[in-house]
Amino acid sequence: MRPTFWQRLDAFARNLTPVALTLVLVILNVVPTHIPGIARVLPVLPLISVFYWSIHRPHLVPAPAVFLIGLFQDGLTGAPMGLHALIFLAVQGVVLFQHKFFMGKSFLVHWLGFGLVGAGAAALSWALLSAFHVTLFAADAIVFQYIMTVAAFPLFAFIFSRWQQAFLKLD
Repeated sequence: MRPTFWQRLDAFARNLTPVALTLVLVILNVVPTHIPGIARVLPVLPLISVFYWSIHRPHLVPAPAVFLIGLFQDGLTGAPMGLHALIFLAVQGVVLFQHKFFMGKSFLVHWLGFGLVGAGAAALSWALLSAFHVTLFAADAIVFQYIMTVAAFPLFAFIFSRWQQAFLKLD
C-alpha cells in the first residue's frame, strides 16, 4: 500500500531531525551569555552532532547539509567563512572513512574516537585560523574548547541516542 501524504510528510520531518538538531546546536552555541570571553572556550556542540549522526545515520546528514551548517556557524560566530564548513566536512569524512570501525562499538570507543577526531579538528582549526590571520595564535583557548567539547560528548550522545530511539525508525 502506498503511504499517504501525511505519512510521507512525517517520515520527511523525522529524517530532517539530525540536521535540524545540529542547526539548533549552532544557535545554542552563539546565545549571548554576557560572560566576557566565554565564547572562546564553549564546546563546539555542532561538532558533536556531526560526529554522532555521521556514525549512526550518515544518510541523514549529507555533505551539502554539513557544509551549509558550517557556513551558518561561521556566519553567526564571525569566523572566517568556510572555516567550520571545512572542519565539519573533515570530521564527517574521517568518520565515514572509519564507519565500519565505529559501527557496533561501545560508547567508550565512540568517545575515544571523538576525542581523537576532535583533536584533529582543533588542530585544523588552530592551523587555519593562524594561516588566515598570518600569525601564530596561542592554542590555549582552542585546547580548552577541545577539552570542553570532549567532556560534553557523553551528554549529547545520550540525548541523540534517545532521540534516535524515539523518533527515527529503524532502516
